[in-house]
Amino acid sequence: MEIPIINIGNSKGIRLPKTLLEQYNITDTIELILEKGRIILKPKSTPRKGWEGLFKEMHTNGDDALLIDDVFEDETFEEWK
Repeated sequence: MEIPIINIGNSKGIRLPKTLLEQYNITDTIELILEKGRIILKPKSTPRKGWEGLFKEMHTNGDDALLIDDVFEDETFEEWK
């Protein structure tokens, strides 16, 4: 696929077709990788997107309780002194 270089103010840029953006799930930001004479455009991944809301929901539902105590009854901290 050939894409022309266009003027954008004092800079140059490219325009990507909407179908291409949809196909590769590119929304707001891309990652630009420079590699041995190539420019690679990659969708920016956000692996933890939405976690904050899910953690709040877990807390509201009481699903964030510890499964085991973080300090055991017979545990001593002498070795840490």
